[in-house]
Amino acid sequence: MQETIEIFDVAVIGGGPAGMMAAGRAAELGASVVLLEKNNNLGKKLLMTGKGRCNLTQNQPDNREFIKKIGANGKFLFSSLACFGPEETMQFFKSHNLPLKTERGKRVFPTSDRAEDVLKVLQRYLKENKVKFIYGSEIFDFKLENQHIEKIKLKDGFVQARNYIIAVGGKSYPTTGSTGDGYQWAKRMGHTIIETNPTLVPVRTNESWIQYLQGLSLKNVAINIFQNNKKQATRFGEMIFTHFGLSGPIILDASREIGELLKKGEVEIEIDFKPALDFKQLDERLKRDFQESANKNFENYLPQLVPKKMIGVVIKLSGIIANTKIHAITKEERKILVHLLKEMKVSVVGLMGYDQAIATSGGVSLKEIDSKTMKSKIIDNLFFAGEILDLDGPTGGYNLQICWSTGYAAGTHAAEKIRD
Repeated sequence: MQETIEIFDVAVIGGGPAGMMAAGRAAELGASVVLLEKNNNLGKKLLMTGKGRCNLTQNQPDNREFIKKIGANGKFLFSSLACFGPEETMQFFKSHNLPLKTERGKRVFPTSDRAEDVLKVLQRYLKENKVKFIYGSEIFDFKLENQHIEKIKLKDGFVQARNYIIAVGGKSYPTTGSTGDGYQWAKRMGHTIIETNPTLVPVRTNESWIQYLQGLSLKNVAINIFQNNKKQATRFGEMIFTHFGLSGPIILDASREIGELLKKGEVEIEIDFKPALDFKQLDERLKRDFQESANKNFENYLPQLVPKKMIGVVIKLSGIIANTKIHAITKEERKILVHLLKEMKVSVVGLMGYDQAIATSGGVSLKEIDSKTMKSKIIDNLFFAGEILDLDGPTGGYNLQICWSTGYAAGTHAAEKIRD
């Protein structure tokens, strides 16, 4: 690349969901736009979302309910959601000929179940609006003059624009290019970075028997999170056992709270495999079962009660010998089994790292960003969008919607600033 050949209206750094939306929107409004992506293609992380199916938003018509799910920083999104919220996101993709469907938990997916189809829509959007692409563009520095970005220094030249949008993501899944570079750039330009941590991430547990349940996925279970024998949080839904601990939607959603609790001390999770029944109801069910299966061995009865993969673990933890006849099981042993199914305890030893985290908590302080425009309050021609901001939500399409909304706002106002 030669020394600056062309001055663009808007330069967008990062070809993920927020960056693609920002670039496409700015170009749609008539701005000349260049999109810089350090990978050799766009949307590498997008293709991994929703296990390759892309849960692209939450079918939530009430933005106030959406904002509640984000937590303390959710109010920052009022303006951007009002302009481009879940309804607008769904209409955007439908208008670009991508059929959508809503599944359990109001999760929205492409009907095809292919994240590639979501990416194709965005790629067409960019090309139709004549966005220029520069791939393999590793950024070395920003040249500043009086709180104004003059140009970006790349490995082999410069890019110059009137406005800049940083949308490089956080630190999660670093193999996709999200290595936290944006935090360092923002910090050097005077922005405050709220401490970052992996979030929506599996947890590591201490129990050796966990490995025997690896791959077991359970729906409609509950977890209760304890510290110092006091319940701190609860979740209900789907959970997965792994060789190192626990994962699945309810674990991922609780991981931020677990991480905060771990800073204060030990954390324990109780798993309730039968949340539809209380202790007394489950005990009554077992008594009926035991009468009907009186002459069966304990291990042969258990498939009526738990998935096959759990049988060995239940036998071990209950202390009931596998070939014990059901009629020989004592009341005390039955009570132990009830408690095991209602509050199986595991000790959390930590969270997995950024390489397994869906998102990053923390990031550029929202106090230094205009919530309507996504414009920096420190650098007069700089905007931010997406995961780099101190914004993150639960699973279910919330984090991608944050990208669409903040990207749309940044692209809109970066283009409009050119006309001012």
